[in-house]
Amino acid sequence: MFEPGQRVGVAVSGGADSVCLLDVLHRLTGRWALSLHVLHLNHNLRGDESEADARFVESIASQYGLPFTVGRARLCDVGQNLEQAAREARAEFFERVRGEHGLNRIATGHTRSDQAETVLFRILRGTGIAGLAGIQPVTPAGVARPLLEVGRNEVRQYLGERGIAWREDSSNASPRFARNRIRSALLPQLTSEWNPSLEENLAQLAILARDEEAYWEQQIEALFTQTFSRRGEFWVHSLESSRPLGVAVMRRLFRRAIREIRGDLRQVEFDHVERLLQLAESGEGHGRVILPATDVIRSFDWLRFGVPGADHGVWRNWRRDVVPPAEVPVPGAGFSLLLQLIRKQDLPPDEGYNVERGSGLDWATLTEPLVIRNWRPGDQYCPAGQQTPQKIKTLFQNSRIPLWERRDWPILTCGGAIAWASRFGVAQKFSVSGQTKDVLRIEERREVKC
Repeated sequence: MFEPGQRVGVAVSGGADSVCLLDVLHRLTGRWALSLHVLHLNHNLRGDESEADARFVESIASQYGLPFTVGRARLCDVGQNLEQAAREARAEFFERVRGEHGLNRIATGHTRSDQAETVLFRILRGTGIAGLAGIQPVTPAGVARPLLEVGRNEVRQYLGERGIAWREDSSNASPRFARNRIRSALLPQLTSEWNPSLEENLAQLAILARDEEAYWEQQIEALFTQTFSRRGEFWVHSLESSRPLGVAVMRRLFRRAIREIRGDLRQVEFDHVERLLQLAESGEGHGRVILPATDVIRSFDWLRFGVPGADHGVWRNWRRDVVPPAEVPVPGAGFSLLLQLIRKQDLPPDEGYNVERGSGLDWATLTEPLVIRNWRPGDQYCPAGQQTPQKIKTLFQNSRIPLWERRDWPILTCGGAIAWASRFGVAQKFSVSGQTKDVLRIEERREVKC
């Protein structure tokens, strides 16, 4: 939790847990070479009582000879949301004082009893394995909980034996808050009637869940990079790559993708992920699931994750007049087309087949102005080696091209006629023959930033 020589802010409310934490850390400063700074956030919810708490903590800091910083929050009494608002205010306060005073860690007085209450509360509310991990010993934001394996009764025994005073927060006795009811009524009842070791068992469950999550976090991070690819504003996933991994892994991968899109998993519930599983496991075809701040589209065996409305306002039809040699960026596709005029006899030997069937056109047949544009409904042409025209939409379906890739699909036209289409190749009319002297070679350059 700490490195020798670190500057540590100790969050002290004035209650028993935080006062105990301050005393313990103060006793260890010589051994651990820690520099302590006492922090107190006045939530201004209990009038004179809140002011008295602040003065009490300031006096303790003075007794220990430690610097003291007090912050003031302006919280509205919004009932059940008040606890969340208070947590957010503390997080903002901690972040601010860390920067102002160069603190390496913020230590808080959460105990094993707090951990048990948190785990039980989440079970009652509904949670997954990650939620069972409860309170983290050290958070990414640099908050440490040194007393997390110490019970509340042990804290009070410690303070009583040393004659150290603390203050009681009257709001902790209010039954209006769910956590207070769990602390004062439900947990004691379950402990007395069902399991005397319930607090310890719930805390152990949190440890098991935390270790499990730490392991899976590494595994899923590696699988995410293997099975998801970034496409502009979206993340695209191949279902063929995840189905063999099983439902449990797919759930975690989908949650990881949602977090990538929206930054967190707030309001993402069990049913949301199950809807994605149903979308992924249904028969081949297309579908869509709208989640909180996330839009997931399926096309064939592909899923695309993005922000709702990310496709809105995008110019769907584009065209570029082109005179070879030229390099033309393809809007929205992430690559460009390089058009080069090459004498047929100068082509590399191993490229002949590809040029004749795919990316090479007989320059002598291209008598009209050339245009590169995106595919549009109704487009059709006769690819080299075929006898009859085919709709490009049919080629998309046969090649299992996802819907979102079709919009910007590049096509080369000559006098309005399709002469070449990406992946599907050259039109029969413009294909290279034995009499061809000069070849218009088209190369897709995906390494080029467009």
